[in-house]
Amino acid sequence: MRTTVDIPDTKYRLLKGKAASEGTSVKALVMKGVEVILSERSMPKRKQLKLPILRSTSPGSIDIDNERIYDLIGFP
Repeated sequence: MRTTVDIPDTKYRLLKGKAASEGTSVKALVMKGVEVILSERSMPKRKQLKLPILRSTSPGSIDIDNERIYDLIGFP
């Protein structure tokens, strides 16, 4: 499909220079950018979990109930 994209002159010159230095075309670089954006959208990013969630003096043997968890985490 053919479309028109308005790119500011300064950005286009940079894009054209980058394409030339990589031995490729402006179209190829634009398509590469489109691929990156589309792949990011299809793969939701997961929030990285920092461990330990609750500190314990003897890890793996914490005896805790829901009420104590709410106190420690501070839910609103």
